[in-house]
Amino acid sequence: MRGAKRRLSMGEPSTPPVVVLVTGPDEATMTSIARLVVEEGLAACVNVIPGVQSVYRWDETVQLDQEALAVFKTTRPALAALERRVLSLHPYDLPEFLVIPVDSGSEPYVHWITRSVSVEAGS
Repeated sequence: MRGAKRRLSMGEPSTPPVVVLVTGPDEATMTSIARLVVEEGLAACVNVIPGVQSVYRWDETVQLDQEALAVFKTTRPALAALERRVLSLHPYDLPEFLVIPVDSGSEPYVHWITRSVSVEAGS
C-alpha cells in the first residue's frame, strides 16, 4: 500500500470500492465486528475510531452518547452480504449502515480492496 501515486480514473476498476460507516457502543464491539468481517472477506479493511460523540433523536428525545465509528472499505457487490453480517452482529435495534461511493482513489489501493474482498464470502 506504500508508494502508490497513480489516481483511479472514472470507470476503473470494474468493481469500484465503497466506504461504509457504522457506529456502535464501544471500541471493543466495533473491533470484534471489524475483525470478523475482514476474516470472512466481506471488507478489505476497517478503521475503528473510538470516542465519537453522537447527538441524535431517539424516542422523541435528543440523546448524547459516546460511541465508536467503524469505517469499512469494501466493494459494491459485497454490500448486501456485509450489511446482513454487520446487522446480525450489531447490538443496536437500529444500527447505522451508510454507504458512501468512492469515485476516485489510489489505483493500487483500490485494486487491493477489490482483491481482498470475496463477494462469495457471505452470499
